[in-house]
Amino acid sequence: MDSIIIQKFGGTSVKNTERIFNVANIIAESYQKGYHVLAVVSAQGDHTDELLAKANEINPKANLRSKDLLLSTGEATSAALVAMALEKLGLPAIPLMGWQCGVETDTHYGSAHIKRINTERVLSEFAKGNIVVMAGFQGVNIFNDITTLGRGASDTSAVAMAAALKAEICQIYTDVDGVFTTDPRIVPNAKKLDFITYDEMLELATLGANVLHNRSVEIAKKYHINLEVLSSITRKQGTIVQEIVSADKSPVRGVAKDEDIARISIIGVPDIPGIAFKIFSKLSSKNINVDIILQSIGRNGTKDISFTVVKSNLDTTLGLLKDYITIIGASNIVTDCNVAKVSIVGAGMEFQPGVASKMFEALYQNDINIQMISTSEIKVTVLVNKENANQAIRAIHAAFF
Repeated sequence: MDSIIIQKFGGTSVKNTERIFNVANIIAESYQKGYHVLAVVSAQGDHTDELLAKANEINPKANLRSKDLLLSTGEATSAALVAMALEKLGLPAIPLMGWQCGVETDTHYGSAHIKRINTERVLSEFAKGNIVVMAGFQGVNIFNDITTLGRGASDTSAVAMAAALKAEICQIYTDVDGVFTTDPRIVPNAKKLDFITYDEMLELATLGANVLHNRSVEIAKKYHINLEVLSSITRKQGTIVQEIVSADKSPVRGVAKDEDIARISIIGVPDIPGIAFKIFSKLSSKNINVDIILQSIGRNGTKDISFTVVKSNLDTTLGLLKDYITIIGASNIVTDCNVAKVSIVGAGMEFQPGVASKMFEALYQNDINIQMISTSEIKVTVLVNKENANQAIRAIHAAFF
């Protein structure tokens, strides 16, 4: 068999010696079945957070290029240790950095996008009979600088390599048994899904479900990657992510929350054409993504515009808008970090009326106030106070499941 299998292991899967040998045994099983194996690894446990803390001790405003170089060492450490474990099991293994695996990115340090992958080195190692252990989450740009793809993006490294190598399957090993209807830590009776569509998984990933990196799902959908999420601990059958899932009794497939956001309100904006364009094009020029947007009805010649951004972009956003709101004639800008997004996702929502109403009823019965609402064909998102987020998750999950 000359088929290629990609196996990605998260930080909890390689957090200590015992877990590393567990991972090595999983890889060994696939290798011994005749597969060419590319294992993509994350940094051990909380190592990335520890590196960020060290960086902040030295210089909280350090440039992103330096941070990328520092953070890339976490995955490099994991790759070397897993390769050493495989060697101890008597298997040929070689650890490689992202750039050695041919991952070429753009120049956006801290959140780079993959532009192309040169598979020559990996294929040459396969030809030698080697298992390749790749440091995930990273690549190299045109300046030969190491770049990182954003937190949690080892998933993206794995799926991108699966697409480039035309792998038979890409397995994402985590510390949970698969994709659940919601976070089992919040709702203990959350149900594991056997299957979920790319679109549903992408929405859940974007809305705060910390199972897969959203860009990894985009790539999987684009290149029709066979993708499975499963546990490296229990070794049970996981969740298959695919194009189409057979009809389910519930129109909702999952409930997610995201507390890593802030709401910004621009008060007293002149009620004239073009103002929204001026504000959001200013943010777009700095690659700041805006999510929920609410514009009030004009009154006394003005209106208010509210929107959400991730917390890490809050200071940059305020810096861009601080002087600009005076130029466009707004009166004030207000922020609130004590908010959370709670969302329901499901492809069946498009064809079943009353889903949003049922969600709102669950929140009403639990006396949870809705601040903002955003909808699409397969999702409904509300903004609530952060202290109510878990209660909202439980109430909504109980209503649909």
